[in-house]
Amino acid sequence: MYLCNMEIRDILPAFSLGLSPMEAVTTPCFRQICKTYGADVLFSEFISSDALTRGIESSCKKMNFDESERPLAVQIFGNNEASLVSAAEIAVESGCDWVDINWGCPVKKVAGKGCGSGILNDIDKMEFLTKRVVESVKVPVSVKTRLGYSDDNKPIVEVAERMQDVGVQLISIHGRTRSQMYKGEADWSLIGQVKNNSRMRIPVFGNGDIDSAEKMLEYKNRYGVDGILIGRAAMGNPFIFAQCKDILEGKNLSLFHIKERVAVCKQHLEGLKEWRGDRYAILEMRKFYSGYFKGLNNFKPYRIRLVTTNSYEEIEEILSLVEKDFDYEF
Repeated sequence: MYLCNMEIRDILPAFSLGLSPMEAVTTPCFRQICKTYGADVLFSEFISSDALTRGIESSCKKMNFDESERPLAVQIFGNNEASLVSAAEIAVESGCDWVDINWGCPVKKVAGKGCGSGILNDIDKMEFLTKRVVESVKVPVSVKTRLGYSDDNKPIVEVAERMQDVGVQLISIHGRTRSQMYKGEADWSLIGQVKNNSRMRIPVFGNGDIDSAEKMLEYKNRYGVDGILIGRAAMGNPFIFAQCKDILEGKNLSLFHIKERVAVCKQHLEGLKEWRGDRYAILEMRKFYSGYFKGLNNFKPYRIRLVTTNSYEEIEEILSLVEKDFDYEF
């Protein structure tokens, strides 16, 4: 049994802006871009503890990160004690700053096996598994979870207390239940209850529906959280972190010229190519273009070409044409 003498709180700013972990989104290249634009906290993509324990190359590769990304947590998920503990130990060997356990993923293939938010049907097991991970590693442990499993079962205040009691040093809460998936609106009132619970001593991060700097500031002030994670709104829009920093510092929101947007988009594309090859980059970038060029008038014809071509060279040509045809900032 290890007793961690490190504190997550010591390596975080007073208020943290983080990039929420997302499968096939928070790859190293995109994390580094978000860091450049102001993200304080980064997480790896979530990694199956079973796959990590078996040494599956694609899963092990997800632990890779650059020193510029710190502070960074490797996020793991699972439901089996032995593999979850082993995966946490392997994650520590990557040199990450802490280990994050995903108790929040709502997708059927994960939650249906009792992993992710599926564990919220068995809080006793959630507590036991989390405790075992905390006891087994020399670095801090955090968890990311949801309000509960269903609309009539939202035990997040109790869950947060129990996570803290077994040694978790940071809890991130998405303001939906497992059954909601990503539908409806995130309910931040319960996140606020966790933060304002007199028993809570650890940092509490909120997550869900933060799609602008203005909303980030509003929710920070209203609910008093120690940090906010931005997920889908950051896809193809790393600039949101810069705008969040602007509003926190009382500045006017930055605008970004098309040249900068295209340059960052190309950087992302090239990073994905280096990560997993041309084909992967072509396919995975398709979900990012709308974000990079949101607000650009008459962008649709260019977007259609970008998401239908299978030529890496043609994508670069189209992006260069976008830069030429739209010479302004937004």
